[in-house]
Amino acid sequence: MTMVQSPQERLSPDDTGELVRRLIPDAELTPASVDAVPSLPSFLSKIRECERACGAPYAEIEHEVQDALVLRRLQQLVHTAALNPLWRDRLRGAGCTSVPETYEEWQRVPLSDKETQREFFMDSRPGLVVPLSRGGFEIVASGGTSEGRPVETVYPISELHETYEHAGDFIGNYLLPRYLTGGDPKWLFTTLADYQMWSSGTMVGGVLQNVPHVNYIGAGPVGPTVLEHIFSYRGPKAMMGITAGVAILTELGAGLGQEARESFRVALYGSGVLSQRKRAELHAMYPNLAILSYFAATQAETIGLQLDPASPYLASVPGLHLVEIVDQDGRWVEEGEEGELVVTRLHGHEAPLLRLKLGDRMVRGPRTEGPGPRTQQFEFAGRSGDVLHLNDTQYSAARALSTLSDSLREAGALDLDELAHDVQFTNHREGRALTLTASVDDVYAAGCRVDETLGPIGVQRLFIESLPRALSLFNNGEANPESIKKTGYSFKLNFVPRLSPEIERTEFGKVPLVRDQF
Repeated sequence: MTMVQSPQERLSPDDTGELVRRLIPDAELTPASVDAVPSLPSFLSKIRECERACGAPYAEIEHEVQDALVLRRLQQLVHTAALNPLWRDRLRGAGCTSVPETYEEWQRVPLSDKETQREFFMDSRPGLVVPLSRGGFEIVASGGTSEGRPVETVYPISELHETYEHAGDFIGNYLLPRYLTGGDPKWLFTTLADYQMWSSGTMVGGVLQNVPHVNYIGAGPVGPTVLEHIFSYRGPKAMMGITAGVAILTELGAGLGQEARESFRVALYGSGVLSQRKRAELHAMYPNLAILSYFAATQAETIGLQLDPASPYLASVPGLHLVEIVDQDGRWVEEGEEGELVVTRLHGHEAPLLRLKLGDRMVRGPRTEGPGPRTQQFEFAGRSGDVLHLNDTQYSAARALSTLSDSLREAGALDLDELAHDVQFTNHREGRALTLTASVDDVYAAGCRVDETLGPIGVQRLFIESLPRALSLFNNGEANPESIKKTGYSFKLNFVPRLSPEIERTEFGKVPLVRDQF
């Protein structure tokens, strides 16, 4: 076979097929037994071989080659999972009697959810291909912040080491170099507590420790004194933390000098949304700061990275996970459409978990074509549970917040994005009342402004006219202002002081966008 010597040369389909069959030969594609699984070569080793064959970093290889290798790996994962009787029955029950030959066929593989995780990987853990008794595994748990029930997953430790290395390389080569410049030492610290098995920090911390070209600090939760000490180090700095941990840096850094503030270059915030109010405050205090989303979960340590602050798109790390945005039937949505986020880990052999729904909604974006990384892109659209139920109609809470904010601004009432620290919908479903609560600095002024501009009837009308624009993808056109009036719902804006108990928070300090009361 003639190998490609530069990323500009394109492999023919025949050459691409030959390459991926050589990288994962038939003998490895179909392991003969459970005993053969632990000795299978790692997928990271296949990525490295692919790089040598194509003469380019894996992230910069054309999509056709990446897609072909990932599909070959998915076929291997299905073969491996089928060695376990629970997985075999699950696949056959969905009509998957053979390995997928195309991505169209792959979409027939049934979706997994938290109940699947509990059934397969908790208690006796019957979903493992290789028994836990052989050792070499790590238990990672989600605290269940959405539903209050924890869930565990089992990973081979060798797999985690490889995914940490692969994701860390991508961050060090494609995200941070744009911002951490110059000849001084470069620093990356995290305020995540990576010693807690129920925290995503236990996995994200592993990635950050493997970012090349930087010095890593596992700071954990910090106060003003510790932050000041870290910022006394010479050189540009980047940090990663949960959204609330990034937002509070305006308070923690109040005593920093100008040179220290200017050395802060990148703030990576965890899953969620950082309000415009917080962004403005951070930029005012740290003039050189780029604020970027680092989207992760306990089950997937690096799902998407925002490479450009001017674009809302998150980029997947090529070769790390298969990231899918699917409709209610598990089929891929079209570019520009919204759907459920589904992730399949591509590394590790002993404990496959196919097509896991993470509980987030995304808009599928265009793929990047280079120069630089060729990745899949998507945009965060909210948690799957961020849905407003008005009788039998479902409205996207994230869209409802956006449309209401736009309407308030257009009416000359106030700019919710600028004023609000936190916002939360409370849906009193039995009493048919929907309240949007916002924490602000001046409760009296905000309330007076809305009263003077809109009054109670105006607020009611604003909700009724805005909500139809918040319908989800699957029921667009189902409601209009007249049908919303007929629901009998009343609507209210409620302003409260910052950190008010009227806004519910989880034990981890997160603010759910929607709270239902029955």
